Amino acid sequence: MIHQLIFANPKPGMSVKEFQDYWVNVHAVQYARKISQIKKYKVNRILAIPGEDGPIFNGVAEIWLENEQEQLASLESDAFIKGARTDEPNWAAFWQTVSLDTYSYDKILDDRDPEYKLLFLMKRKEGIPLDIFRKYLSDSIIKQFEEINDIRQLTLSIVKDSFYEIGEAPFDAALHIWLEDYRTAAMILKDANFQTVYTELKKAVNSRYLYKLLCQENRIF
Repeated sequence: MIHQLIFANPKPGMSVKEFQDYWVNVHAVQYARKISQIKKYKVNRILAIPGEDGPIFNGVAEIWLENEQEQLASLESDAFIKGARTDEPNWAAFWQTVSLDTYSYDKILDDRDPEYKLLFLMKRKEGIPLDIFRKYLSDSIIKQFEEINDIRQLTLSIVKDSFYEIGEAPFDAALHIWLEDYRTAAMILKDANFQTVYTELKKAVNSRYLYKLLCQENRIF
């Protein structure tokens, strides 16, 4: 299954709240929902992290499609061409949008279904082979994060190989870390155990392309 991540910002003149509200309550419901090939759709409001600079993006959608054929069919559908795509200029600075097709791997650590998560968007350091970087994330970093008590769920999203056919992908991976609530999500960055693993992660990541996003999930369908 393809797990697509779409990062976006508001069009000029629209506030962050207006942008997020429109994406969640209008675009997702009136347009994205009508694309029959989409199996599941979420919109994440990206929130400020206390004490840190504002986020590079203000929202991220997550879309699940069965395979490449279904993805192509969705892009050729009237619901997309005449609906969702036509609506994008009404709310999004589409020239800033970044879309990544990924394969994702989930690790459920708790039966509860939290609303908040940290999302790390990243690109490996120059000189590190892509396969080595992916293995480092899946075999080392994920397992270290599993040992931290407050983490409820982990998802590793690996950007598909097709994004490297012409050159380098803008990002190599995204790591989703679900936490109990907003306060925990905002404060865990200061936790000593979390910082230890985060320091290990940064050893392999290009610091210019490492972004921390605090997300509030909205499940559309």
